[in-house]
Amino acid sequence: MNINIVLLIIIAANVMISIKGFSDHLFFDKYKFQIGAIIRGEKVRMFSSAFLHVDYMHLILNMYVLYIFAPQIILNLGVLKFLILYFGSLVAGSVLTLSYHKKELYYTAVGASGAVAGIIYAAILLNPAMQLFMFPLPIPIPGYIFGIGYLVYSIYGMKNKLGNIGHAAHLGGSVGGYALMLLVHPEVFLQSTSTVILLGIPIVLLLVFGKRFL
Repeated sequence: MNINIVLLIIIAANVMISIKGFSDHLFFDKYKFQIGAIIRGEKVRMFSSAFLHVDYMHLILNMYVLYIFAPQIILNLGVLKFLILYFGSLVAGSVLTLSYHKKELYYTAVGASGAVAGIIYAAILLNPAMQLFMFPLPIPIPGYIFGIGYLVYSIYGMKNKLGNIGHAAHLGGSVGGYALMLLVHPEVFLQSTSTVILLGIPIVLLLVFGKRFL
């Protein structure tokens, strides 16, 4: 099977389900991430919400980033490991969001950001020297610096409730992508040892001192 087909299917599913949600509010409300509904037993929302988006800009941004980073994962690791990384990061983002916002019964969220964040982190571990842009910096920075900055910003955003952004999903997806990459491709320990350590430090600190940070 052509490996690019898998990526195109995921993108197509996001596009079709999101467009359905744009015009069908009942459909959108039924499958979006909502704490109260999930606690009542509607666990499918933890998965389905990652295929819905707020608007076209939200959808295009997530799919564009996925299209940029996913091919190198597929090329180097294969389809199966890519799917493990994508859907594992999706679940990790939803689990952290549920845990962090569990007392906010009306908290809602949608978007593939958690899964996409995990793919970005996996790609950084594969190629730490890649050059990435991080707003508002006008110049590209090495991938490992981007990764650390992204984690710190997500933690800060969660604590201070910055904007209408699912920072918990971003953080959970990033950590999920990092951990799963080490699991499905342990060779990265030898290939990118310093990057594994640098990206691992804030994650370990978060796990140990999470309550203080968040």
